[in-house]
This record gives sequence, C-alpha cells and structure tokens, in this order.
Amino acid sequence: MKKLFLGLSIVASSFAFSQQFGIKGGMNVSSISDDGYDDTKSKVGYYGGVFVNIPASESFSIQPEVIYNNLGSEVKGTVLGNSYSQKLNLNYITVPVMFQFKATPQFYLEAGPEFGFLVSADTKTTWNNSTSTAELDKEDYNNFNLGVGLGAGFDITKNFGINARYVAGFSDVTKPASDPSTNAKNKNNTFHVGVNFKF
Repeated sequence: MKKLFLGLSIVASSFAFSQQFGIKGGMNVSSISDDGYDDTKSKVGYYGGVFVNIPASESFSIQPEVIYNNLGSEVKGTVLGNSYSQKLNLNYITVPVMFQFKATPQFYLEAGPEFGFLVSADTKTTWNNSTSTAELDKEDYNNFNLGVGLGAGFDITKNFGINARYVAGFSDVTKPASDPSTNAKNKNNTFHVGVNFKF
C-alpha cells in the first residue's frame, strides 16, 4: 500500500511539474451572423490572456485559457459624400479549453469548447474625422456565449510560438425580443492570430 501511494505521488508530482504556464495575445477579426446583422462587416479587434498547457501524453495535451476578447462587428457607409463607420464592441472574458494534438514536435492541431462571459458593450462611431463612444445596455445582450474553436500552432522555440484559431459561436448575441417575429439568430464568429510565450 505504501508503494502504491508513493507511486501515485511520483506520478502526480511529475504531471504537475510538466505543466507549462504562459501568456498569449494578438489580433482577431470578428463578425456577427446571421440575418439580424446582415448589413455589418468584419471588425478588427484584439485579444490577450493566460493559459496552462497540461500534457496528457507525448502527443496530446489539454490547454485551458482565460482570455480578454474584443469582439463585435462594423458598419461602413457614405452619407452626402461623407464616409462614416460604426464599430460594435462586445468585450468578453472567454475560457477556451483546447485539446491539442502534436502532429510533429513543433506543429500541433487543436479543438475544443469556448465559454464566454460578456463584460461590456459599446459603439464607436467615426464621422467627419471625429470619433465618439457610447455605452450600450448589457441587458439587451446575453451574458453567456458558447462557441467551438479549431486551430493550429507552431512552436518556433521551446518558449515562443505562433497560433491561429477560428471560433464559431453557437449562442445568440442578443436576448429574444418581446415580439417573436422580430427575433434573429445572431452569433459571434472570430478568427484569431497571435503569439504565445511559455514560462
């Protein structure tokens, strides 16, 4: 029995020791589909956060993350010869849980769910070279967002790498209206590209 506990302790300590903590960040291109925002275009935003990579075997690992994500969409147009743009900023704290497979020692594929929690919502309007920002009522939006991510990465060195990921949203961005006939299915869709650093 003592040998069993000793063996389990060694395995647990080895597993904990092999974990790698890190930081990551970069650019994202987000949009909102479906028919409720059909006049909008993709918006360039940003993301950044922390992660821990937990090896399950030589080829597989699990990577939970906590990320600040600037999502949303953008509308552009021209009125009386003057161009304008309005960005919808939906800021989330997202918690992706990626299951990674190492195809080579440096290159990996990943997939997994992403859970998002709305932090704030606002619009940024640019008109005639002037910019204004307006806060939006969070009560008009769902506080929870569910998505699924697919991606790939390449470790340039032991500590530094690059990563790209696409996240397809499953949850409606907005809450149902009182009139069911006006309800639309609006979902976040995001493409991330950035760098990561492991300690």
